[in-house]
Amino acid sequence: MTATRILIADDQDDIRSGFRLVLDSQPDMTVVAEAADGAAAVDLARTLRPDVVLADIRMPKRDGLEVTRLLAPETKVIVVTTFELDDYVHTALRHGACGFLLKRSGPTLLIEAVRAAMAGDTLISPQITVRLLRHLAPEPGRTRPQDPLTPREREIARLVAQGLSNAEIATELVVTPGTVKTHLANVQAKLRVRNRVGIAGWAWRSGLA
Repeated sequence: MTATRILIADDQDDIRSGFRLVLDSQPDMTVVAEAADGAAAVDLARTLRPDVVLADIRMPKRDGLEVTRLLAPETKVIVVTTFELDDYVHTALRHGACGFLLKRSGPTLLIEAVRAAMAGDTLISPQITVRLLRHLAPEPGRTRPQDPLTPREREIARLVAQGLSNAEIATELVVTPGTVKTHLANVQAKLRVRNRVGIAGWAWRSGLA
């Protein structure tokens, strides 16, 4: 098994050390580098080409949102922060982040987020998800977005908005995970969104969820 190669970008030494201990303890993960600022993170990512970058939002030189904009979607970026401001969440996801975690979420969620990113899924801290989706729900009188999807693609989008993983969607629809990934790629292209959260957002705004 090839281990997932991870770059940790955070300006706090103790945070980087803690994340490294958690991730290196997993047999399928290895931390290949650390960066104390966003500029170094971008340079290291372009040189080492890690599978996943964990990026803090508030860093010197370049913040985590700028790091995400420069690296995603070619590199999977998970934003990890102390701050759960809605603007941060929306900007990170709009720039192509494949995860948004609060530092207090704990080691289990951190590990799950890396594995989700490698599986093509997006993991957001539960504390943020409920509030985020509530804001996306359609308001009375608001024009709903156009629907370019086929019935099967709409079903996929609905299940994504409910938080199901690729494997769970495959089980629900009695198809293979590969088929789900193909549908998701088509949905992303039709909706012109960069990740699963963009799909979920469309589903909520359209009333599909």
